[in-house]
Amino acid sequence: MLSYRHAFHAGNHADILKHFILYYVLSYFNRKDKPYWYIDTHAGAGLYDLSSHEAQKVGEFREGIHRLRIGSQLPETLTAFRQTLDASLPGQHKDIHYCGSPWLAQALMRPQDRLRLFELHPTDAERLRLNMRSIAESHRAQVFCDDGFKGLLAMLPPPSRRAVILIDPPYEQKHDYQQVIETLKSALKKFATGCYLVWYPCLSRAESLKLPENLIKLMPNNYLQAELYVHHPRADGFGMHGSGMFVINPPYDLVSILQNTLPELVTLLSQDDGARSVLQSQIA
Repeated sequence: MLSYRHAFHAGNHADILKHFILYYVLSYFNRKDKPYWYIDTHAGAGLYDLSSHEAQKVGEFREGIHRLRIGSQLPETLTAFRQTLDASLPGQHKDIHYCGSPWLAQALMRPQDRLRLFELHPTDAERLRLNMRSIAESHRAQVFCDDGFKGLLAMLPPPSRRAVILIDPPYEQKHDYQQVIETLKSALKKFATGCYLVWYPCLSRAESLKLPENLIKLMPNNYLQAELYVHHPRADGFGMHGSGMFVINPPYDLVSILQNTLPELVTLLSQDDGARSVLQSQIA
């Protein structure tokens, strides 16, 4: 089933949390000269037009990136993140665009680093190829229209023995939750030292509620869990009221960064008095 299209949701509150953490992790990896790989299992189209029919139909970006762009008195971490996002976007009218994870990654990564991008939806895979063509021509990036779960395992371990891996499925199917766990188990056996970032939705359904607990079991001594809730769960139980990021082998200072930044994101992106954050970790 290939019904999910991120163009309808680009720039929403979940993207802000996901991309802030990705931005910080990649910046951390850039502190060392040694090259690394970025592997994205569900890469999407890479770049999104917020004036498009898809983005305007749902309008979720108005409660996400729009608030970040007009926000004042932001902490230094969010100001730097906003500047990085804006600098990465093409053209003069940057406010009508938003970057996907691959676009943000290529803006941060260096010439010696490599991107391996998977997208199963054929339309989005073709858009991703077009959007990433400049660095693909330089052999820095490869785009695959393929199953990212299987593709990830085929890439491990990377030659550089350093990698940031983003696992970001749509979770439209219940089996996506179990697939994340099974893929991570296999990935850790092949490449235990990789930095794995798993995004997940916060929903009123058992699979979503159970996922963080199952993720902790995979790496109980070296993980970080960050969740951002923007409103109370809906009375009917439907819809995403927040999202989370689970990081295996996180940068040592990511906890302190999020301790200061997550409360600011709650204030910035809150939609009602149910907005809150969760942060827990065990760092080896």
